[in-house]
Amino acid sequence: MVDKERLLSKLDELDGYLEELRKILPTNFKVYQTIPIKRGTERLLQLCIECVIDICQLLVSGLRLGLPTDELDLFEKLLKHKILSPKTTSLLRKMKGFRNILAHDYGEVDDELVFETSSKRLGDFRVFKNEVLKYLRKNSP
Repeated sequence: MVDKERLLSKLDELDGYLEELRKILPTNFKVYQTIPIKRGTERLLQLCIECVIDICQLLVSGLRLGLPTDELDLFEKLLKHKILSPKTTSLLRKMKGFRNILAHDYGEVDDELVFETSSKRLGDFRVFKNEVLKYLRKNSP
């Protein structure tokens, strides 16, 4: 059984990080390049993506969809059970890769890509949240 309270708490946490990100994100790349803003943006994006992964873990374990082999398998299990759409699943795969670059230095961080993502892709988190909430509404007593 899905721990709905914990899941909703994680969704609220995600909203909080997104709100913080919107507050610090400048409108131009030159201002973005100042170290505090750049590092704050990177960290908040990382936290947003980690919240998404945590939410997926809560769903997979609560619904007893099987033991995932890795984080990508979480997304596949949710896709297979029609909790997430193919488009959202694809976005989550990209988010995970992006998070790995930010958190683990699995490649050089491209400041322009981080700025572009922060400026134009935050709606992807809303799409994910809406799919999760739609599933919860449809499957709650």
